[in-house]
Amino acid sequence: MNLIKVAAAALNQTPLDWERNKRNMLQAIETARAEGVSLLCLPELCITGYGCEDAFHSPGLLETAGEILAEIAPATRGMVVSVGLPVLVEHGIFNTACLIADGRILGFVGKRFLAGDGIHYEPRWFKPWPQGVQGRLTLKGKEYPVGDLYFDVGGVKVGFEICEDAWVARRPGAELALKGVDLILNPSASHFAFGKMEVRKRFVQEGSRAFGAVYLYANLSGCEAGRILYDGGALLASGGRLIAVGDRFSFKDVLVTSAVVDLAQTRMGHARTASFQPDLKKEDGSSCIRAEFEWPAATLSTSKPSPAAWENSSDIKKEEFTRAVTLGLFDYLRKTRAQGFVVSLSGGADSSAVACLVALMAERGVADLGREGFAQAFSHIESVRRAQDARQAVRALLTTVYQSTRHSSRTTRSAASEVADSLGARHLEMDVDLLVEQYVEIVSHKIGHQFTWETDDMALQNIQARVRAPGVWLVANERNAILLTTSNRSEAAVGYATMDGDTCGGLCPIGGIDKAFLREWLIWMEREGPQGLHPFPALKAVNAQQPTAELRPSEQGQTDEEDLMPYQLLDAIERLAIRDKKTPLEVFLSIRAEFPGRYPDQALGGWVERFFRLWCRNQWKRERYAPSFHLDDENLDPKTWCRFPILSGNYDRELEELRDFLRATAAPVARPAPASLKKP
Repeated sequence: MNLIKVAAAALNQTPLDWERNKRNMLQAIETARAEGVSLLCLPELCITGYGCEDAFHSPGLLETAGEILAEIAPATRGMVVSVGLPVLVEHGIFNTACLIADGRILGFVGKRFLAGDGIHYEPRWFKPWPQGVQGRLTLKGKEYPVGDLYFDVGGVKVGFEICEDAWVARRPGAELALKGVDLILNPSASHFAFGKMEVRKRFVQEGSRAFGAVYLYANLSGCEAGRILYDGGALLASGGRLIAVGDRFSFKDVLVTSAVVDLAQTRMGHARTASFQPDLKKEDGSSCIRAEFEWPAATLSTSKPSPAAWENSSDIKKEEFTRAVTLGLFDYLRKTRAQGFVVSLSGGADSSAVACLVALMAERGVADLGREGFAQAFSHIESVRRAQDARQAVRALLTTVYQSTRHSSRTTRSAASEVADSLGARHLEMDVDLLVEQYVEIVSHKIGHQFTWETDDMALQNIQARVRAPGVWLVANERNAILLTTSNRSEAAVGYATMDGDTCGGLCPIGGIDKAFLREWLIWMEREGPQGLHPFPALKAVNAQQPTAELRPSEQGQTDEEDLMPYQLLDAIERLAIRDKKTPLEVFLSIRAEFPGRYPDQALGGWVERFFRLWCRNQWKRERYAPSFHLDDENLDPKTWCRFPILSGNYDRELEELRDFLRATAAPVARPAPASLKKP
């Protein structure tokens, strides 16, 4: 046997926060050392933070990253540690992993495949390192090898696949396998998305099997730069099976996941593979960096990976949503050093979901970090430091505001009060009807026009939403708190929100999720809740209602779905039209097949056309929405995922094709009347 103990870490880093990032890396090294670990893999770009954006083009950033590396190196005495940072080589910036052994910097491996789709823009800042090429770089007056390298450290061969390198067809691991590499390290910054963890597990397991190596996967954790969430979840595999799995969505800044591996067994497993033929050609020595190192002997362990119970839940998407967004709220608050959150609580589904997520953030934080650890995370908030339990922490961090007009119902007022009370929030009620009346009267007098619901429906709806904004902003400013907006993705798709009204705020926690899922999640929260926490029965008052903006006179019976279309249908159309990029006719045919016989063709065709019209008309709104968390490949955020022109041809030709089809199939569809929406 040849036993060594290896580990991968999940770190909660912040772009350009040099001291914090260094502190986390040093803590990971010391934690690993205390556990008897000989080799530790840290995440991609962990020195600078992954989300530095165009700051990667700053000479000062590159210089400081080199300084931090030099400061970390001495802490690796007696260990082998990989650290991620950008470097400058021949006027090109490269994303690299640096291997340090016993305090000595051995060299830098360049990332070969850059992530350039979806939320990733790596080719904007970095160059891909070419296969088979090696070079030299100068750092703090010393020269080091850089490029397509692997390492022989005390007789143990170590290679790298850096994040995206493992997601492509031509994985570098295949070449490393031919060179007889024992350990493949994958330092990653792999963002969270629903179900993505299962994909990671597959390529880590398959990498260990196909490449005949021990595979170590490290990842970032938390809300690093503001929009992207990282779930951690370090993975270690050998012989095609996982041998260690790290926790996900932890509130801890550093998590080290370790395991003892038998390199002799791994090597013989590779040798027994009939298809494996090692590359026996002599090398010129430039691609393999050799270093002396004494590997401490490890003790065999029989421990098996044991993921958290919730990972096997039948409600895994709801569990992931809860844990991802609450972790995002936790990081957003402490990294901005704001004093808390303010939510305009209408008594409806969206605002109630946002308020619940804030409360769950406090409960999860106290459970994960302990009362003292949670207070330390928010050491800048005196009321949190004094809180004795999670409920008191919620009261310290969450203020909700219900603002009524004459069209507000007792139902929503009561629901808002019940939800706020059940969460433990500070709750305020304000009547803004007089302000609405005064605005209408002032403008009516000046322009010589009497506003009526028959002629000015949209304007009279929107003024109510906008009048609510200054008051809730005032509350947020007085508390030095972050005002959370409560729009969901379904509303963003069709612009069903009032700019400078209900879109006001600095962060939109549910902007990346659809309304249909939110309603399911609220019912789940009412009756079950996340594993390890508890349900909120007070949500029954919210779930019993039909979603409504309550901006028209009550006798009109306004509901969101009457204004738009059934939410389940809206979300299905959105996925087909925006995620899958189908034409209106293709969307119609797909929807008709998905909901056979449920809707007449005429109505279905009208809703498809309405969606495309509203989508095009409201791109300018999506450009102005507050930042939201990225949750999946259905995101509509134009800053990170879904770009669309503000001005376009409105799908005129494509919609005419849909109408022609319906006419030809004897199912005529008239152009739908404009939906009565909360427009600009």
